[in-house]
Amino acid sequence: MASHESNRQVDPVDVEIDLAVEAGDWPPRSALDALAACAVEATLEEVGARAGHTVELSLVFTSDEHIRTLNAEWRGKDKPTNVLSFPAFPVTPGASLPPMLGDIVLAAETVLSEAELEGKPLDHHISHLIVHGLLHLMGHDHEENEQAELMEGLERRILARLAIPDPYA
Repeated sequence: MASHESNRQVDPVDVEIDLAVEAGDWPPRSALDALAACAVEATLEEVGARAGHTVELSLVFTSDEHIRTLNAEWRGKDKPTNVLSFPAFPVTPGASLPPMLGDIVLAAETVLSEAELEGKPLDHHISHLIVHGLLHLMGHDHEENEQAELMEGLERRILARLAIPDPYA
């Protein structure tokens, strides 16, 4: 029987999170800082991330209007979305992390609407989207079924570390 637990010992990755609240009706900055720190730590632990240096990550909390502009410019989709990830460097899953991971951008109105519609606590949904965005920055994707199953499995295990119920159930 395959196990998802890793027996290898890895040194924790030192991550510097640059968090900015640009626009939107978000929880207090201190709450966002705490959610981000826990989500990032759980993600790095679950995937056994390694780096011989401090890793930088940018988190931007903004409005649907701003993310719509980004989505149109970078993905050719003229509509808001919940989260966008912009990797600073190409990363292969499991490879050592670069000094800068990139940017994760979340849209307030869409995130709040989804949490309400799905009956999820807002902090759980924000944590899930940070995890999802971070996995993208670490080279994971969900364009094909096999990739999606792998990424969703990782998200489930990471969120379980945070005592957050399976968002895909």
